[in-house]
Amino acid sequence: MVNNNMKRYGAPSVKKAFEILGALSSSKEGLGVSEIARGLNMAKSTVHGMTSTLEELGAVMRDPQTKRYRLGLTLFELDRLAYSQIDLKTLARPIMEELMEKTQASVFLGISSWDHVTVLDIVESRQDLKITAPIGTTIPLFAGAVGKVFLASMKEEQTEKIIRSKGLTRFTENTIVDTELYYQELRRVRKIGYAVDDEEYILGVRAVASPIVGLGQLMSAIWVVGFKASLDEKKMKTLITLTRKAAEDISRRIQEQPAN
Repeated sequence: MVNNNMKRYGAPSVKKAFEILGALSSSKEGLGVSEIARGLNMAKSTVHGMTSTLEELGAVMRDPQTKRYRLGLTLFELDRLAYSQIDLKTLARPIMEELMEKTQASVFLGISSWDHVTVLDIVESRQDLKITAPIGTTIPLFAGAVGKVFLASMKEEQTEKIIRSKGLTRFTENTIVDTELYYQELRRVRKIGYAVDDEEYILGVRAVASPIVGLGQLMSAIWVVGFKASLDEKKMKTLITLTRKAAEDISRRIQEQPAN
């Protein structure tokens, strides 16, 4: 029997976080900590802690000059994902399967959200030894080729902010950890439209990634991963050509979809 007098459990921190997001959504110029605290009748220390956590998650962004907060890209990405991820997977799947058959390497589809990448779909290689991961797996944003693609797709100021905030992680001895060299690599990726990972995230593993366009704020990409032993320089060139074409084909399919 349900006791109608039982109080529904509440999560104060979650409620306060949504109140802050609601306040920011109604402000075109953004709000400072003091303004948020006054408007919501919260302690400044509480607002400061909440906004710091929300900023780490990409839910809000802080202007370094005005110190004001605005809604971050993560919320827009989640909004887009809510109604587009199924379509994206459906549109991409046949192209991913074809790419796997041509390369005999595992093909991944994923999206970026602030400091990590989420795997939306995967077509596993038919080889006995293969690279794989469960759908929904998250990997660091700085992880090899796919991270370069996403960071290169952002505005430079946003990229710099993330790198300053998180720092460059050394995954292997081949990982680029020099900031200036990494920026040079991102500029190169922006120019050529793809990124390569040569044992930078996992030893013995190579990858090629290329961005998918046409989903607005939602950044997505396709990447192919295989063992270095089976991916010599000639095969890597082929992998680059095929991965770029696959990304372009998916992007074209997205753009050809009728507007809702």
